[in-house]
Amino acid sequence: CPRCGFELYSHNHHVVRRSLALVIAALLLYIPANFLPIMQINVLGQTSEDTVWSGVLSLYAAGGLLKSIALVVFLCSMVIPLLKLMMQLAVLLSIRWDIGRSYGLLLYRIYHHLREWGMLEVYLMGILVSIVKLVDIASPTLDVGLGCFIALLLAQVWLEVTMSPHQIWEALAGGDAHASH
Repeated sequence: CPRCGFELYSHNHHVVRRSLALVIAALLLYIPANFLPIMQINVLGQTSEDTVWSGVLSLYAAGGLLKSIALVVFLCSMVIPLLKLMMQLAVLLSIRWDIGRSYGLLLYRIYHHLREWGMLEVYLMGILVSIVKLVDIASPTLDVGLGCFIALLLAQVWLEVTMSPHQIWEALAGGDAHASH
């Protein structure tokens, strides 16, 4: 800011390359994070493995109001995060390859409206709380799916920090040649 000297934004080098690497990593983690077991629970000799997907299916199978909750969980923990990643990938590729920037602009606008709806961190907190509560009545064992889920969450947070909105908007408008380097 010319008036107070506060840094309004900083120009980061290689924003598109770094963001592309992160979005590809997040997409590679998406399937194992949602479909591999998060934990195993052993209660009185009975063992069950739970995944994000099996949690959605269990809620839906319970019927009644839980069907609506299953739909919300499905949308917020699986569909919207995947849509956000696919939109980020399309936006970054439109900048990188210098094609379809008008579509990139549209997708980036939609992405900004979806940002608040992907709630992986809320889902992770629910998992952690359930693990703490289950320790007293069962023997939970953490599984590879939880590691993938945490890695996916960290990749998405890092992507949010790396993908500078100012530079992306400028690159989509065609004004910043530095964003793709």
